[in-house]
Amino acid sequence: MLHSPSLRLLWILSAVASVLAASSTTLPRPADPFADPRDDPYNPLRYIASNTLTAVAFSLVLFVAIAQSFCIWKWGGKFMLSMTIGAYTFAFGIGTRFGLHSHPESKGIYIVEYLFVVLSPCAFIAAEYVLLGRLARSLRCDKYLLVTPRRITLTFISSDITTFLIQAIGGAMSISANDEPLALAGSRVFLTGLALQLFSFLVFTCIFLIFLYRVRKYQHAIYLKDQSIVWYKDWRALAGTMIVSCIGILIRSVYRTIELSEGFQGRLATSEPFFYGLDTLPLFIAIVVYLPFWPGRFIPQSTNLVVKENSDDEVKESQVSTVEQG
Repeated sequence: MLHSPSLRLLWILSAVASVLAASSTTLPRPADPFADPRDDPYNPLRYIASNTLTAVAFSLVLFVAIAQSFCIWKWGGKFMLSMTIGAYTFAFGIGTRFGLHSHPESKGIYIVEYLFVVLSPCAFIAAEYVLLGRLARSLRCDKYLLVTPRRITLTFISSDITTFLIQAIGGAMSISANDEPLALAGSRVFLTGLALQLFSFLVFTCIFLIFLYRVRKYQHAIYLKDQSIVWYKDWRALAGTMIVSCIGILIRSVYRTIELSEGFQGRLATSEPFFYGLDTLPLFIAIVVYLPFWPGRFIPQSTNLVVKENSDDEVKESQVSTVEQG
C-alpha cells in the first residue's frame, strides 16, 4: 500500500520525461545508426541492445514475477507483494530494450527503460525491510533487533520512498535535459539518491546480521528449533535466503552508484555485459531465491495476532506497574 503512489509516480515521470525528450543536439545524425553506435551522439546507450539477452532477461524476470504471484496465492505472504510488483515493472523495463534495439536513437524509449530498470528495485528493497520485521515477530525475538520491528518498517520504508523520489526526479532531469548544466544537476541528484539508498540498505543489512547473531547467542533454543525437520523447512533457510538476496541488492547498488559517478557516458554505463552482469543478474538472484523458500511458508498468518496479543500484554503490564507505583 505504501508503494502504490511511488509506482504511479514512476509511470507519470516516465510519461512526462518522454514528452520532454526532444533533443536539441546540433551534431549531424549518422547515416546508419547501427554502423558505429559507440560514436553516435544520438544513441544514449552507445551500443545496440542485444535482443537475445533482452529476451532471456525479460523471460526470467517475468517468470519470477508470475511464480511469486502463485506463491502469494498458494502460501500467503502478501507482505512480499511489493517485490512481486517490482518484478513485473522490472521486467517491463527490460522489455523496452527490444524497442532500443530497433530504435537505438530513441530518447523517449531510453528514458522509460532507464527509469523502470533503475527504480523498480526500490520495491525489492522495501520487501526486505518488511520481511525482517515479520520474521522477528514470528520468532518472538523482537527485542534482539536494534530497533523495534514497527520502527524498522516505518524508518526504512520511509527512507526507501524518499530515495526513490530523489532518484526519480534526478533521473528524469538528467536523461531528458537538453542543456548540459541541467543534465549535470540531475545526475548529481540521482547519484545522491543512489548513495543514500545504498547507505540505508547497508545499515539495514547490518541490523539483520546482528539480529541473527543475537538470536543464536541468547536464544539458542529458538535458533535450533527447526533442526529436527528437513533443512529447507528450517527458518534458518529463510534467513540464509535473505542474506543471499541482500548481497545481490548490495552488489547492484554499488554498481549503480559507481556507474553514475562516472557519468552516463562512462565505461560502466555504456557496456551491456556490465549491465547484465552487475545489475540484472544480482537482482534476478535477489528475487528468485525466494521461490523455493517463500516467506509465507515460514511465517504464519497468525503473526499479526501474536503481535497484537504481545502489545496487549505490554499495555496490561504497564497499567499494573502504574497502579503499584500509585
